[in-house]
This record gives sequence, C-alpha cells and structure tokens, in this order.
Amino acid sequence: QVQLVESGGGLVQSGGSLRLSCTASGNIFRISAMGWYRQAPGNQRELVASITSGGSTNYADSVKGRFTISRDNAKNTVDLQMNSLKPEDTAVYSCNLVTPASWGRYNYWGQGTQVTVSS
Repeated sequence: QVQLVESGGGLVQSGGSLRLSCTASGNIFRISAMGWYRQAPGNQRELVASITSGGSTNYADSVKGRFTISRDNAKNTVDLQMNSLKPEDTAVYSCNLVTPASWGRYNYWGQGTQVTVSS
C-alpha cells in the first residue's frame, strides 16, 4: 500500500512562489511515475506536471516556464516549484503515483493541498 502526503500549500500574492512537496511511503516510488494535478471549484481535475521514473518531465501548457517538477528517489519525494503564480493557479493540488505496468498501473492519490493566489 502506498500513502502520499502533500505539504507546502498556502496563500500567496500574484507573482509569488510556492513549493509543494509530496512524500510517498513504500518501496516502489523510484520505479513509479509521479504527477501533480489540480482542481479548481467547478472545474475538472487537470494534470499540471508529471515526471517518469527516468526523470522525463511533462507540463501543462498553462504552467510551462513557471512550474518545475522534480523528484528525489532517495527521499521518496516529488516537488513542484511554482513561480510567477497567477490567480488562475488557485486550486487544490494533489500528488499522484502510478505504478509500472508490471505492478498493474495502479493510481494512488494524496489528500490534496490548497493553493490560493490573490490578485
């Protein structure tokens, strides 16, 4: 069983920065893909950024150049550095882990952390 715990959310002014962190339990972190998703009120959940077990990254167009995802396999953590934040970045941000196909491609989710960007 995998548990994901996020931290680092909060209230920030437009143009500011926040760093989200997600820590995973268990021993499959290093072989799993990780991602950050967000959901704003009234909107569907959307992928913000993802990183494969090999370190390849992918970003939503809306955050390219502003957000950076990184992982530390020694610490079982995945971080999301968010710069130049905009009010439209306001959402609940959730960490996601996807196990490899050989492990069934199961999805695990964290509880979410609120990010609020004031104008």
